[in-house]
Amino acid sequence: MNVRRSAAVLAAVAVIGAAAPATAAPSPSPSQAFPSALYGDKDPKYDGVWRQSLALLAQDTVGVKPAAKSVEWLVRQQCADGGFAAYRPDPTTACDARTMLDTNATSAAVQALAALGGHDDVTAKAVGWLKSVQNGDGGWGYSAGGASDTNSTSVVIGALTAVGEKPDQVEKGGKSPYDALLKLALPCGGDGDGAFAFQPDKKGKLTANADATAAGVLGALGKGMVVKPGEKSDAACAQPRTREQAAANGAAYLTSALGKDDDHLMSALAGAEPQPDYGNTADAVVALAARGDTGQAEKSLRWLEENAATWAAQNGPAAYAQLVFAAHATGTDPRDFGGADLVKQLNATGPAPQAAERTNAADDKGEKDSDSVFGGWWYVGVCLVAGIGIGFLFTGRRKQQL
Repeated sequence: MNVRRSAAVLAAVAVIGAAAPATAAPSPSPSQAFPSALYGDKDPKYDGVWRQSLALLAQDTVGVKPAAKSVEWLVRQQCADGGFAAYRPDPTTACDARTMLDTNATSAAVQALAALGGHDDVTAKAVGWLKSVQNGDGGWGYSAGGASDTNSTSVVIGALTAVGEKPDQVEKGGKSPYDALLKLALPCGGDGDGAFAFQPDKKGKLTANADATAAGVLGALGKGMVVKPGEKSDAACAQPRTREQAAANGAAYLTSALGKDDDHLMSALAGAEPQPDYGNTADAVVALAARGDTGQAEKSLRWLEENAATWAAQNGPAAYAQLVFAAHATGTDPRDFGGADLVKQLNATGPAPQAAERTNAADDKGEKDSDSVFGGWWYVGVCLVAGIGIGFLFTGRRKQQL
């Protein structure tokens, strides 16, 4: 629901000349300890706030109360002006001009903290920063001043909606985020029939992109990462003059793309063999379900249940969160996801949820309640699963064509 972040990150990294690996980042060395409050055990340089936000949002979605220290870690990542960087190893050091603030990380943090509640001051400052860096076309790029892209604009729309803002009223130069998305929607007919592009190329041409299309459908619907099945409105592909029509066109494109490869999407990185794209497939499920296209969404979810376990284990908390969002969107129990308990697997990548912490504390005092659903036996089982991080979150989900 990259959400929607890899192409934006890769573009930003290319601009500043700091090339990042497209696969899993290296595990920390014995002398390199990451915060105990952080979900995942891989280098958080590029995705710390993002994966933390997704993990906390997914836990809240399934009724799990995250560890207080994990929420506090996320809050302390915010800079004084309201924005969030991808990761700040020392949050006691003030942000400065060298701190690369990130619209995607900021928007993900807003969605997580708004869902958890009790952080209105933090989310208000973050939304204020997002508004301050809105582009003249109404959209957002990955970083302040960057060219608007579908993924970033859509995840910001999700943040605005999460705090009760009306995205169509958040304007810059008379343009709203929806205006920006409509400019990135391909017309009907020809290649990319009804899809969204990530960004125009240097000549202004739009090229269909499945990940951007999943993001664009959610954005055009005014939705965030967590959705429930919507009501489908049958509509043939037509010129995307309204956001609703653009969403319908994009959903039709995703349905067609998923159907070509046994109900899943394929990656298409230059120079690499095409591979199943689990993350983008999960995002497509959420987008289709949000618009009420539940038939294809459910077929693709079944494919994920059968095939995504290894991918999720390799990529950690954000990957588990994406699958939780996909399950939730289709009304599927994430605790019985093809026989796997996604909630237990997600919880195992970070600190114990608050209820489990309280139960363990009671056990230490000899106050164990054998009937408690959060008894020590349950969490011990969770802890036996190794904490799995996400390298560069974008391994399965964020394969873009820049």
